[in-house]
Amino acid sequence: MPDPHESLNLNPEPRPLTPRLNPEPRPLTPVALSIAGSDSGGGAGIQADLKTFTAMGVFGTSAITCITAQNPDAVTGIEAVSPKLIAAQIKAVTRGFPVSATKTGMLFSTAVIQAVAKTLKNTECGPLVVDPVMVSTSGRRLLRQDAMKALFREILPLATVMTPNLNEAEILAGCRIRSLKDLQTACRVIAARFGVACVAKGGHLTGGQVVDVLCTGDDDLTLYTAPRVNIRSTHGTGCTFSAALTAALALGQPLHEAVAIAKHFVTCALQNARPAGKYWPLAFYSLPE
Repeated sequence: MPDPHESLNLNPEPRPLTPRLNPEPRPLTPVALSIAGSDSGGGAGIQADLKTFTAMGVFGTSAITCITAQNPDAVTGIEAVSPKLIAAQIKAVTRGFPVSATKTGMLFSTAVIQAVAKTLKNTECGPLVVDPVMVSTSGRRLLRQDAMKALFREILPLATVMTPNLNEAEILAGCRIRSLKDLQTACRVIAARFGVACVAKGGHLTGGQVVDVLCTGDDDLTLYTAPRVNIRSTHGTGCTFSAALTAALALGQPLHEAVAIAKHFVTCALQNARPAGKYWPLAFYSLPE
């Protein structure tokens, strides 16, 4: 019987190792930060933001402000994270990463707003996109009534751009919006009142086209139009729009172009939505061409 050990080469000739990593230098990946609430259903909030950042080619980081129990039908529970821990999350991210752009979503309370504002004032976080999340699609209040003034006083002065939907724009402008002309007027009022660029979104108006309006000053009004996508659910579109806008800014796009990119991203995510159980979540994996 042959010796099984004879076939073993215990002193093989050294061979050059094939490098497992590309030795060539790679460009840095832009980093974006989302300061927002967690959506247990995965379609909005921090979850939507991080999926959008990834799809846009940006590394996503987060500071969670609230934990919510929700699905696209309802928000059944909300519990705020302590202001101290929220501030610690922001500091940890910004000390570890060069954040190129930041967004805020659900802030919920005066204490949370004050903690976020104080931390951002002392931190380099790039352009700030403020999604003034006030009420969920299902009707649950996501910003306490007494926190509204704190949002106006503490957060908006730090913002580069804000992205209210139609209902939020009505609150911010103090007027009813029933037409595109009304939306344009409200957008001008918001930009002037708060001294910040405003993208007023027209998705809740009627018509075959969805028109969003950007105002960066008294005479600077830009309209962005896309065909309306008839779909069962639009849960998470607001978060996704503001996240895509943040990602585009992190990638170095100017504001007007970043808004166009964000709108196109949301349109593609709606057009390519597929059922997950009884819901039709946005297709965050559908990169715009």
